[in-house]
Amino acid sequence: MPQHFDAIVIGTGQGGAPLAVRLGKSGRETAVVERGAFGGTCVNVGCTPTKSYVASARAAHVARHAADLGVQISGTIAVDLAAVKARKDKIIGGSRDGVEKWLRGADNVTVFQGHARFTGPHSLAISTPDDTPLTELSADEIFINTGMRAVVPPLPGLERIRFYTNSSLLELTELPAHLVIVGASYIALEFAQIFRRFGSRVTVLVRGERILSREDADFAESVHTVLAREGVEFMFGVQPSRVEPHPHHENDVCIGFEQNIPALEASHLLFATGREPNTDDLGLDAAGIQTDRHGIIPVDGQLRTNVPGVWAIGDVNGRGAFTHTSYDDFQIVAANLLDGGVRSGVRSGMHSGARSDEDSGMHSGSRSADTRIMAYAVFVDPPLARVGMSEAQVRESGRDALIATMPMTRVGRARERGETDGFMKALVDAQTQQILGAAIHGIEGDEAIHTFIDMMTAGAPYPVLQYAMHIHPTISELVPTLLDGLKPLK
Repeated sequence: MPQHFDAIVIGTGQGGAPLAVRLGKSGRETAVVERGAFGGTCVNVGCTPTKSYVASARAAHVARHAADLGVQISGTIAVDLAAVKARKDKIIGGSRDGVEKWLRGADNVTVFQGHARFTGPHSLAISTPDDTPLTELSADEIFINTGMRAVVPPLPGLERIRFYTNSSLLELTELPAHLVIVGASYIALEFAQIFRRFGSRVTVLVRGERILSREDADFAESVHTVLAREGVEFMFGVQPSRVEPHPHHENDVCIGFEQNIPALEASHLLFATGREPNTDDLGLDAAGIQTDRHGIIPVDGQLRTNVPGVWAIGDVNGRGAFTHTSYDDFQIVAANLLDGGVRSGVRSGMHSGARSDEDSGMHSGSRSADTRIMAYAVFVDPPLARVGMSEAQVRESGRDALIATMPMTRVGRARERGETDGFMKALVDAQTQQILGAAIHGIEGDEAIHTFIDMMTAGAPYPVLQYAMHIHPTISELVPTLLDGLKPLK
């Protein structure tokens, strides 16, 4: 007979862990199942470790250019990758242990370690690597938060070589002599700059004619200019067709191309060609839970799947695939299910879900992912941050719009720091004065973009931001000046 709970959360990522705790606080007897490391992608192989590497890489870069600011540093600037990794491991270890301790100490929460597979719409079997007997669980409410993993293209010869993904590259303790990266989007470019600043030769293989194909061409060119100036090499319009071991250098790789160009030699090969959801081994068919052809679980605005009483949050639902969207997914579910919104799939006799103010941290009532304004950043240095619509999307919409751009050379803070790469852009609706979108490639752009995010979330017209008094000298103080330059989008 399955052990019955009021709720089960599968996965302890940035949506699943806080949701399990909130469900327990609401009075629901909650099971949380984790088959790997607590904390999910962000804590273990995503944001936390990579941004610790970004910090180390920036420190090396600043030290090499200290003389530009009148600071003399003698000797060669070198990076000890083993020490960088040790620092990273300490940071993620603390975060991972903190998540596990938080869950194990939460009211009404029981932690199971193992792999969960659906055996029915509201039942699961939990298996462990040591082949202990299956643990069977059932619940009225089930929440899937199993994240994504890196995609490795099926190239001929792959089984004969050593290659890396974003996860395994973080385990290196010696710098690559020549790192070749397949892919030209966010993860690829962050690693490209990191390892170039560490001291490796880096080559990025780009299938198309520019990097960041989903961004406006001017921002893609701006990022490319910075990375190329730092020594990152780019090969455009190339597609790897095969890989094989180097005939003379052990562990090195030779990469062949569809195009008639010489093979490329690399000491290390990183695939950053996309990610796929961890849904193929969940037994979703047994539950009747639908997926699309990519394995994504479609959900409605309240993140409900096609099966009543089953939700999908985080990367697996295709609604963002960022840490902040995963956490917002948690807040949406909690607001609707626990804070006065819709409650479905709850058996009679359950607690009402009453909460204290300290439990909440969100508005009660109905919330929807359908009204969420997408925002994100690419953590190259300087970062590229964006919210809402791009210029290309606004043009495609055909609406009457205004646009403004401003180079970072006009920003006092950027000049004082000696970091004037990039520019700002804003787009607004000419009729409603609503901000449609904004992007910043520049120093502290990942923070300054929040001035736009907050205004757009509040639904405030752009003059509210245009006439705001900001502190000098900051990056954000030039946002009102940027809006002073709005002109028709032609």
